[in-house]
Amino acid sequence: MADFTFSRLAVRLAFGVLLTTAATGCDLLEFSPNDTRAPASERDLTRKNLTALAQRPVPTGGDTLRFVFTSDSQRYYDDVPPLVASINQQRGLAMVLVGGDISDFGLAREMRWVNDEFKKLNVPYFTVVGNHDLAQNGREAYQRIFGPLNYTFTYAGTRFILVNTNGREYEFNGHVPDVPWLQQQLADTVGVRRQVVMAHVPPEDGDFDAAVTPAYTSTLEQAPRLVLHLTGHNDKFSVRQPVPERVTYISGYSVAQRNYLLLTLWGRHQYKLETISY
Repeated sequence: MADFTFSRLAVRLAFGVLLTTAATGCDLLEFSPNDTRAPASERDLTRKNLTALAQRPVPTGGDTLRFVFTSDSQRYYDDVPPLVASINQQRGLAMVLVGGDISDFGLAREMRWVNDEFKKLNVPYFTVVGNHDLAQNGREAYQRIFGPLNYTFTYAGTRFILVNTNGREYEFNGHVPDVPWLQQQLADTVGVRRQVVMAHVPPEDGDFDAAVTPAYTSTLEQAPRLVLHLTGHNDKFSVRQPVPERVTYISGYSVAQRNYLLLTLWGRHQYKLETISY
């Protein structure tokens, strides 16, 4: 009798272990929505996309560089597949830039949902962190899934500088954005013909640390090779150039607006901007 009881208990335990293993393997079991873990294939995506970009010749050849800028997929995940389908129809495209707020609640699950679609792009994509991406455990999730909050890369003679400007999420501590870091990146012009800065919160917005705004904008205006400053956050397309012949500030479309920007750069400061609807 004792042996029979033990055997039945053993079977139940074995079945439980088997069920848990199967559910985890199928990605059906989630212990907490704040779990920041992700499979190896969904971690360190920025580094992987940089490796992919480095292996790609410039699609347009010569001095011309073409890329897409989109932003703020939060809450509108159903609109991402048609966005990807439309972008994949563009010719001569080198990459896609995503201006933050990939997620709504800073959940790893949300970031992985968006990556499930963006990985279907024909070109690499690069993100900058948004204020919603930093909610709850979002900072840890973002760094695990995508990578650094501030980073740069150079492609086709163009230095892309991606900087965290979500000052409110750091209680306006005077260190976000990191202006000294930005100054160093803009000053490094070896092999660089032109520069592009991408951030999430624009410097005139209330979520930007006002104590840092003068130093930030002054740094941008004093960078002679800086062509564009791209931001998301406010879901309102605009183009402005506060100082003539200096950097152009562009606020892009959110995914919910079913538009994105197709940008073409050439020469030192020349660019063409097209709005694509899908």
